[in-house]
Amino acid sequence: MMKISSFMTLGLLAASMMTDIAAQNADAYDHRIRPIDHIVAVVNEEVITQQEINEVLQNTMRQLQRQGTQLPRMEVLENQLLERMILKRIQLQRAKELGLSVSDGDLDQTIRKIAEDNNLSMEGFRQALAQEGTDLRIFREEIREEILMVRLKEQEVNSRVNVTESEIDNFLHTQQTSSIGNEEYRLAHILVQVSEQMDENQIEARRERAEAALENLLQGKSFAQVSAEFSDAPNAMEGGELDWRPIGQMGPLFGELLVSMQPGDVTPVVRSPVGFHILKLLERRQQEMPVVIIDQTHAQHILIKISELTSEDDAYRQIMQIKARIDRGADFSEMAKSHSEDASATSGGDLGWISPGDTVPDFEQAMRRLLPGQISGPVRTPFGWHLIKVIEHRSQDISEQQHREAARRAIHGRKAEAVIQEWLQQLKDQAYIEYKVEDS
Repeated sequence: MMKISSFMTLGLLAASMMTDIAAQNADAYDHRIRPIDHIVAVVNEEVITQQEINEVLQNTMRQLQRQGTQLPRMEVLENQLLERMILKRIQLQRAKELGLSVSDGDLDQTIRKIAEDNNLSMEGFRQALAQEGTDLRIFREEIREEILMVRLKEQEVNSRVNVTESEIDNFLHTQQTSSIGNEEYRLAHILVQVSEQMDENQIEARRERAEAALENLLQGKSFAQVSAEFSDAPNAMEGGELDWRPIGQMGPLFGELLVSMQPGDVTPVVRSPVGFHILKLLERRQQEMPVVIIDQTHAQHILIKISELTSEDDAYRQIMQIKARIDRGADFSEMAKSHSEDASATSGGDLGWISPGDTVPDFEQAMRRLLPGQISGPVRTPFGWHLIKVIEHRSQDISEQQHREAARRAIHGRKAEAVIQEWLQQLKDQAYIEYKVEDS
């Protein structure tokens, strides 16, 4: 069973499309955007046109204004956005090469989640998009692309990042023996990226760019404005702000600096393998380690998937036939082995102990209503039609498991950030990119 993930970037995108547009300053920019279209860059076998840049540029300016961020110079912002569009295009091309796709069902589920996060029904969400002049079809494709890039990065991270039990033990030991180890930090981040292909002069130019960003901060410019102008980080246009994270996720290089900082302080330029960094401490707090007791269920299931070869009606008919055979005395485990279209089929559909949130809501709600030994009627989820059998319910103290899982996520997150930055740079280095200069 797959857990439902939330995409922070998608939520931000939806929110930005549904807040009031303060367009006074944007108008001053808009009249400078030339309406004549031409090719600006070639990315492998695809092109990026001036019209595409103009559309992204206007949306970004409105977003920055809604955030209260002073707009960078026009040419600086346009160059930043072009580089982001190139990187996005390369990722989508790579996803296509690997055969990755996003089904309409997955897309619908994500859009429903965005609407819920904004406290809107789907109809209210459509109306909000229409009021902002956003075409729903275009919006759906933008979200589809965002999901594709998330899946592409997850695939790359999963193939290259591993967290060992000894790393988790060391992480937890640090938390137990040091007051520093229990702290969490909320930061803003500027990254000026470097790659292995750069020579010393190019790396020095990148360092100077980072130092220029720091000088702008010291002169009183807002972090969000400097981030939009200088940073190569994916969230540069959102002020570079990061979620709460334990200090163990920062690594020793940044941890030693952060422990002595107060909210509002900014680090000097810090070099790492992926580039030059500037961090601003926004908040710090003690990380809580509560006792966690949850209700778990040991369950089995049988799944018939809906696909191009199996229609909704056919899948329902098959699951009803299986249910009828079980009602007449067929063994649930044997039926799962013979008919279930799930990885658990080889073990008789056994899913082990399931915690809240481990499965999609429709499955979890149906499972909770069953007593030990009971078998559900057909249950529809995004995966298809299920039969569910509950073996046992229990209350379980999972505090230690939760602590280890939190440590694993922190270590994984630290490694993943470095891997993703290196991988994105490698993708870009391997791509054919040609910048077109418009004839005057």
